[in-house]
Amino acid sequence: MRILYLLTLVFVCFAVSGEVTVSELKNKAPERMLYIGNSYLYYNDSLHNHVRRMLNEFYETEISTTEYKLVTISGSRSWHHNIDHSLNHENLGVSEPFQLVIFQGGSGETDTVRERRIFAREVSKMVKKIHATGAEAALYMIHAFAEPHEKTNPQMIKDIQRMYVDAGNRNNAMVFPVGIAFEKAFSKQPNIQLHKRFDGSHPSMLGTYLAACVVFASITHISPTKVDYSYYGRVDDQDKKFLQQIAHNTVEEFFNIEL
Repeated sequence: MRILYLLTLVFVCFAVSGEVTVSELKNKAPERMLYIGNSYLYYNDSLHNHVRRMLNEFYETEISTTEYKLVTISGSRSWHHNIDHSLNHENLGVSEPFQLVIFQGGSGETDTVRERRIFAREVSKMVKKIHATGAEAALYMIHAFAEPHEKTNPQMIKDIQRMYVDAGNRNNAMVFPVGIAFEKAFSKQPNIQLHKRFDGSHPSMLGTYLAACVVFASITHISPTKVDYSYYGRVDDQDKKFLQQIAHNTVEEFFNIEL
């Protein structure tokens, strides 16, 4: 069953660069950042910590952890977040307004046409508020379920991709193609474990590392293959090189750029 699913993924039509409106950020070195989402972000020592450590290799000054924030609600969907409270930097102990705000929706928001319409409506409201603060906005394209999750199916990534790309284009927001990177990794190494084995939903450490590489490359337009960081050796060299290359290829193809 797993093999049939993965073979189907090879034929998924991923977004071509011409479909993506925002291909780069104006500020490729933001130091005051806010991530908003759910457990997909906070599993495995939290995505924002891994991205910050990668960025610190290339930034002239070390990013302060007090300026680099994550706000998550377990099992949340887009409308569960109090965006007004979070965007007020003073409420989160940040010295000045955020420069980049990244939003990740819930996995269930791709289930039906109605859910996807709600997501589109909520993202539109959120991005307007983000832009009003002077920050740039980005959407974190989630990954699809994998076995043993009962809702595993090849249509999910298609719905995810279209939902996030459409929302990004309509609202002048960058999209981080994390979900696409997961599919590319599976097409090259079908047995790689990017999800937690017990649910096929939450990212494993390797899944979080791959996501961090995609976010890093999307923000900076620097190839993740230049990153030394390996979560203090917990991601072995073989996996590190493979995931970095997948992220490199995904970001280049998605945004039609050369890293």
